[in-house]
Amino acid sequence: MRSGAKVAVIGGAFVLVAGGIGYGAYSMLGDTDGGGGGTQSASESSKVKTGPPSAEEIAETSKGFFDAWAAGDASAAALLTNNESGAEPVLASYGEDAHIGKVKVTPGPATGTKVPYTVKATISYEGKSKPLSYASELTVVRGLTTGKALVDWEPTVVHPQLTEGATLKTGESSTPAIEAVDRNGTVLTKEKYPSLGPILDTLRKKYGETSGGSAGIETWIEPADESQPDVNLVTLTKGKPGKVQTTLDAGAQAAAERAVKKFAQASVVAVKPSTGAIRAVANNPVTEFNVALQGKQAPGSTLKIMTAAMLLEKGLVTANGAVECPKDAMWQGRSFHNLGNFDLPDGSTFTQSFAQSCNTAFIKLIDDTKDDAALPKIAKDVFGIGLDWQTGVVTTDGSVPEEVGGEAAAQYIGQGTVQMNVLNMASITATARTGTFRQPIIVPQSLDNRELATASRSLSPSVVQQLNTMMRATAAWGTGAKAMGSVGGDKGAKTGSAEVDGQDTSNSWFTGFSNDLAAAAVVQTGGHGGDAAGPVVAEVLQAGG
Repeated sequence: MRSGAKVAVIGGAFVLVAGGIGYGAYSMLGDTDGGGGGTQSASESSKVKTGPPSAEEIAETSKGFFDAWAAGDASAAALLTNNESGAEPVLASYGEDAHIGKVKVTPGPATGTKVPYTVKATISYEGKSKPLSYASELTVVRGLTTGKALVDWEPTVVHPQLTEGATLKTGESSTPAIEAVDRNGTVLTKEKYPSLGPILDTLRKKYGETSGGSAGIETWIEPADESQPDVNLVTLTKGKPGKVQTTLDAGAQAAAERAVKKFAQASVVAVKPSTGAIRAVANNPVTEFNVALQGKQAPGSTLKIMTAAMLLEKGLVTANGAVECPKDAMWQGRSFHNLGNFDLPDGSTFTQSFAQSCNTAFIKLIDDTKDDAALPKIAKDVFGIGLDWQTGVVTTDGSVPEEVGGEAAAQYIGQGTVQMNVLNMASITATARTGTFRQPIIVPQSLDNRELATASRSLSPSVVQQLNTMMRATAAWGTGAKAMGSVGGDKGAKTGSAEVDGQDTSNSWFTGFSNDLAAAAVVQTGGHGGDAAGPVVAEVLQAGG
């Protein structure tokens, strides 16, 4: 472990900031309920206030807390919170152990009971010092028993990354820093590629000690969960970073970062079908939980790639064979319909139903399958879903559990109990492109000789050819045509609109390929797959990789 300072966060958290001077004093102990002491008459003390704190109470309580915090008076500041026992050790450690001083807090105008503020401070350790700055907010609440106005002590009060049970430390790092590079040697930083922040932290934790670097002096957040990586906040003295090779492509990553920022909540991953190399991973917003790699959601009709492969393998359909596509269909008491209740004329081919994303065409073929477990079987045996993927970072490998009746039918169109993320869907598309599952990786296997997941069999050349034909049709004239119009090369796609309980608007899913690059994206509440997620995938595919 690294030596150095520690701030334990118990029901609260702390943020650091950039150098400055002590904060101007505010009256902290007065004769109002906003303070931690003072004098009251017997009649006043017997009255416990109720209801939301007043503007005056909010101002005085927050100012008192800021003043005590800046002065290093942990006990006085803790008295102004609703969790004194949790707050005091954190406040004390902030200066004594984490070596953070010269704290200046500048509050902004309150919005209701919330008070935004900026903090500036200086970290000093063994003759080295660095400034930090940040913005945060706190909430003033009414004490349940005392009726006093108090700071609601939560981890997010001081730093969004300092979660419950996490510690703040300053000292010699236990793990040398790394310099992660893309497949061409371009250096990848979290400043230039924000979505890579959590990934780079994980790569440092896993490979820092073996990458040839040396430790430096840092301030970092150490999560309560030891399996999670430390989050470096400030480097006081640089060590020698070790080099870690990744499979990422800087150009594709830059495109992915741009694309997801166009939506409030979006994720995208790009994978090279011939090798499984992950070329790009991006999320907006960026959080410690990597939605693109670890999320679990219904992928909607993008899963029809897998369902189509299963139906083709069983000989129940051919790409050019006729299938029914009515407006709605019933299966064991559960009704299914097409988006907008469209239908296709008699004699329409399976390719047309796939390209137009006809749900009922797939549902009406369930009787012929005669095996509720057919989809889970091909998911694992061919597409590698549910195997133990060893990508080099933490990922969720997707799930198509065995179901019966209506739930099994819902899986055919990517609903029900199917759980996927965009990494899984990019991999499914990559497998359909070549016929063989190649486990996605973000660092070369040679880096640690880890065992990669392998599927038990491949798709036949005939099924691969028909799947690619149907995906090309979707990109050329089907539901993916508009989004894929700007994409060059040999291209294919599949759209999806995943209905989620409690959401008025579906999640937008899209997956596609161009030559030897596959990508998948999801935009939360984005509606039709081609409208929101489609342009995200197209932008990444255009960048190549």
